Amino acid sequence: METITPQPPGRFFNLTAWMPLLWLSLAFIVGILFAGKVTLSVLVWLILAGGLLIVFILLRILHLRLHISILPLLLFSPALLGVFFLGAARYQAAIPRVDSHYIAWYNDRDYELVVTGTLVSPPDERDTYTNLRVNVTSLDAGDQTLQVHGLILARVLPGSDWHYGDVVRFRGHLQTPPKNEDFSYQDYLSRQGIPSYMPDAAATLLPFTAGSPVLRVIYAFKDQAVSHVYRIFPEPEASLLAGILLGDDNGLSAELQQAYKNTGTAHIIAISGFNIAIIAGVFVFLFSRLFGRRKGAIAAVIGIVLYTVMVGATPSVVRAAIMGGLAILAGQLGRRQNGLNTLAVTAAVMAVINPNTLWDVGFQLSFAATLGLILYAQPLQDWFTRLLARRLPIGTAQSISAPISSAMFFTLAAQLTTLPVMAWQFGRVSLVSLVANPFVLPVQPAVMVLSGLAVLLSFIYLPLGQVVAWVAWPFAAYTDRAVEFFNHIPHGVIILGDFSSLFVVLFFGILFVLTFGGMRVKKAVRLVFAPTVVISTLGVIVFLVWSAFFRTPDGRLHLTFLDVGSADAVLIQTPSGRSILVNGGPSPSKLTAALGPRLSVFDRRIDWLVVASTQEQQVAALPRILDRFPVGSVLWSGNLDASFSAEDLDRWLADSSTPIVPSYAGAELDLGDGARLTVRMVSARGAVLLVEWQGFRLLLPVGINFDTLTPLESAKAIGPVTALLLADSGYAPSNPPEWINALHPQLVILSVASGDPEGLPAQSVLDSLSGITLLRTDRVGWIDVSTDGVGLWVEVEKK
Repeated sequence: METITPQPPGRFFNLTAWMPLLWLSLAFIVGILFAGKVTLSVLVWLILAGGLLIVFILLRILHLRLHISILPLLLFSPALLGVFFLGAARYQAAIPRVDSHYIAWYNDRDYELVVTGTLVSPPDERDTYTNLRVNVTSLDAGDQTLQVHGLILARVLPGSDWHYGDVVRFRGHLQTPPKNEDFSYQDYLSRQGIPSYMPDAAATLLPFTAGSPVLRVIYAFKDQAVSHVYRIFPEPEASLLAGILLGDDNGLSAELQQAYKNTGTAHIIAISGFNIAIIAGVFVFLFSRLFGRRKGAIAAVIGIVLYTVMVGATPSVVRAAIMGGLAILAGQLGRRQNGLNTLAVTAAVMAVINPNTLWDVGFQLSFAATLGLILYAQPLQDWFTRLLARRLPIGTAQSISAPISSAMFFTLAAQLTTLPVMAWQFGRVSLVSLVANPFVLPVQPAVMVLSGLAVLLSFIYLPLGQVVAWVAWPFAAYTDRAVEFFNHIPHGVIILGDFSSLFVVLFFGILFVLTFGGMRVKKAVRLVFAPTVVISTLGVIVFLVWSAFFRTPDGRLHLTFLDVGSADAVLIQTPSGRSILVNGGPSPSKLTAALGPRLSVFDRRIDWLVVASTQEQQVAALPRILDRFPVGSVLWSGNLDASFSAEDLDRWLADSSTPIVPSYAGAELDLGDGARLTVRMVSARGAVLLVEWQGFRLLLPVGINFDTLTPLESAKAIGPVTALLLADSGYAPSNPPEWINALHPQLVILSVASGDPEGLPAQSVLDSLSGITLLRTDRVGWIDVSTDGVGLWVEVEKK
């Protein structure tokens, strides 16, 4: 956290005389906000600014040279107004001129366009698409090629390997980004300088590169670091740490991301001042010992700059990096840093670079949180220390208050000023955050330092990094489990709906009147995290032993139907502890989040991958997660050309030299202790699988095809089953009533997404299940069916 120096003890705030930089910076920022509502030309704004600054200089000369008495406020007012108009001029100058050489000129045409440009940032990979930010250099309108400029956001299919600096040609429809009542994608992108959007882009990589060689190296290192994170850490902690360390949170499932938002702990996975403060502390510690005090400080600042670029340089990260760098330099030069001055100047500098930063939600929350820490963290700690000192010696009181303040009062100080911003921007506030943060924040230094060390060591020697990762993993796992626990507390989030910005203005107005009218702002201290080595070591050992114990095979055969949407992903765990995965569904983040907690932290291998259907929604997740969950062998059913993802999966398996066994009717996998998985039918569409152990029989018709046999003939050939998975998420032609009735299942399982866009499951299928127990993943989450060959146990995620 940034080093902060308040007003010296015993003096009240006199802001006009004491902190001119604060007021000049605020005047510039308010000028930008004002120009967002009132439109004048840049020249008019500059004339107004120049005139007032001349008045200020004349008044200053009269005061200093002619010794004419002028009230300080009257002397300072022309300077404030001049800077105010300079801010307005900066905003107006940032508005692009839309003509035939600017890419937005070609938005919303009825025909396809071909544009060529350079990727200006790493790809933003999601489950079903990839976003590419492109600096356009030329446009082919059909009859001519035009030189144009501007940024676009191009959405392409997932799976391709894109990098910063790639020169790419796109074909598609160029649109103005959409907006609706709930969210304006147009405003969101325009604040990042992106006026155009190509949602249906077909991309072709050209055989040359552009951009900065330095940035290419930085982003290549980040890609390698992310890869190492997923190799040495299990899921879902790997996705969490990719976000905490490297700003890549796309691997987190939507459910887990929402849990962090609901509990007010999302700032942990969004690189911000807290993360930068820890990074800065580590850099200063290391570099000062390698290069000396002064050179070490410079090296630490350079390290912060490189880290900021690597994680994406979002407004909140840039704000934290500037303040962290200024704090380091101020400390080395022997200057006292005032937190309010530094915060205001940082915001003004960022607004000079990009005026639209002021409308960025991440910047607003980061600015508000830092403001709360500057104004209220130290006074709250001092109050608590005085309270304890009434009953305890002062030294003991200070020792007790420091860690408690770090966990509780610092969080309270930040939330006091972020609460109105969150209510205004999101229409909701988290009550449980006041409790969740004190439990989660104290372990974050250990999370960052140990996991970061593990990743760095993995570059030197992968097994060494893996060992340190085992030590670091309990802290990350504790973070996830704590967030999930607090997320399930009833009424933890209050939904407010539309929230007026006037309330925000009124809230801060009252707060500042109370603060500056009588509260003294004192020096804030860094977060103190000082558990004993013995307690930390014992905690790590207990956590690792606990995790290993609960993942020890229990002698049962487990079939877990993972909640991956309208597709099938079944994890089979044998009585001896081997793992078989049947298909994977469409979402890499959902699949990794579901697999991670069920596989050992020490061994995330999948012994067999069974491809029972090659349809796109059945295998789309697999090519993008198998590097995190190594596969021993593959049993393949279905046409390779059935989908893009099936072809991509085949290429990945070939490149990794993974053995592939073609499936055939009668093929078996020995599950141990007499249990077996048998392929009953095979077609171009996939396979029908039967899992058997003594009296237990579970049918998985993932790739069912009734073209060769009638449903009744197929069911008679298989015989009665204990449990049945509905094919194709309850699609009627794949689940005829005569098929279900002939199988006589005791339990039916349905894997389907909530609010399936195709209207699945079909009502006729549900009607045919009358009298049969039905469990649906859209209602109960994952479903675990286990057996010892005689008994049957069923466990679900949601009661």
